[in-house]
Amino acid sequence: MNKIPENVQSVHFIAICGTAMAALAAALKDMGIRVTGSDENVYPPMSTFLMERKIPVAEGFRAENLDCRPDLVIVGNAVRRENPEAQRMIKEDFCFCSMPQAIKYFLLSGKKAIVVCGTHGKTTTSSIIAWLLYDAGYDPGFMIGGILKDFNSNFRLGTGDYFVLEGDEYDTAFFDKGAKFFHFPPEIAVMTGIEFDHADIFKDFNALRDTFASFAAGIAPGKHLIAWDEDEDIDAITEGCRCVVERYGTDPASSWRMERTWIDPPWNGFDLYRNRRFFGRFRTRLMGNHNRMNVLAAIAAAAHAGLTPDAIAKGLERFSGVRRRQEVRGVKNGVIVMDDFAHHPSAVRETIAAVRDFFTEGRLIAVFEPRTNTSMRAVFQDIYPESFMRADIICIRRPPLLHKIPENERFSSENLVCDLRACGKDAHFFPDTDGIISFVAKISRPKDVVLIMSNGGFDNIHERLLAAL
Repeated sequence: MNKIPENVQSVHFIAICGTAMAALAAALKDMGIRVTGSDENVYPPMSTFLMERKIPVAEGFRAENLDCRPDLVIVGNAVRRENPEAQRMIKEDFCFCSMPQAIKYFLLSGKKAIVVCGTHGKTTTSSIIAWLLYDAGYDPGFMIGGILKDFNSNFRLGTGDYFVLEGDEYDTAFFDKGAKFFHFPPEIAVMTGIEFDHADIFKDFNALRDTFASFAAGIAPGKHLIAWDEDEDIDAITEGCRCVVERYGTDPASSWRMERTWIDPPWNGFDLYRNRRFFGRFRTRLMGNHNRMNVLAAIAAAAHAGLTPDAIAKGLERFSGVRRRQEVRGVKNGVIVMDDFAHHPSAVRETIAAVRDFFTEGRLIAVFEPRTNTSMRAVFQDIYPESFMRADIICIRRPPLLHKIPENERFSSENLVCDLRACGKDAHFFPDTDGIISFVAKISRPKDVVLIMSNGGFDNIHERLLAAL
């Protein structure tokens, strides 16, 4: 039955190795609950994360994984009804719930939620907010879709009033097709922008936009929504909201307006005005204009939580970043190997631009693995070429899970490479990761940056490439 019983002593997670699922598992273990889990894709960093916390993970989904008779089963959104553990869970009437239901029940009671949503920047923005609150002594809790370097974790229970959450528009579970963020009523919400994504669950952009509109409409009067000012769809979404809406960006009419941006590596800075009055000068080690916007949104949220401009500025300078977001994995023979989670065309474009502006002496070698349910579909086939224009050398891998996509909907890496070459770009197609490692190790030279973009493990390409250089 879809319910959470009282006095839960033991929990089993189906698909525990998702970033948020693993974080919730660790949080519940820290609360004294016995935790087990299972998954079919067990690889770092989440496998290491769970192992360090002594949470047993069964590799593969099997009905006998529930022999421990847990009080509650938490079901990941990638789990289908046909999953053998889900089948037994239903047949034997185990108590079960989705991950967002569990987060609300176990972690948000008595807390003020700060929820960050949007197609891009959720992880980075929510991470900055969490760090700023922590650095200022607010002792926040958080659960975020990336590992914060300053905590070596993507969750924290905290004893303070605030709990920071990454609000995902993806569906909740096979028994709840609504967005995850519907389960998190916010005190403060951030909306970073809306673009089409998740082509596997949204039939078109209108369906996606309607989901964000429902979230915004559900924010209670007196609560705050901080929304990017360069998105016409957000304009329409926020028009009839009952909550207090503040816009951020570069529009002179916005409540939070950025001016005078500059790059002075390792710093990326700007001046900020709040309601046309100077609020402060800020700088961050995060690269790119998209990260300036993420920082701006985080500043606005932190200010509403009570932080002063001085506390925010000092905290920003101490923020170490998030793993897999422009993360330098190593330097070998003068070649920098960088990892990033970018996969949507806009994210790829902004990430390449950010790295290009900060590393100007060598070449930028962009390596891309289309892996998400959307990037493996042809929906962005004609848009991707523009995303790679500022890279010097481009390596595109064949999607590793292409068999999961209907043949007439599949993205073609070969066609992307042809389109890039037609634009005069030095682009190369590879059927596998081994070929990319061999090629890049051969052609790279000191001061080059190899920017590797994927939302998956990419066959451990980062460590293997560093070893091959």
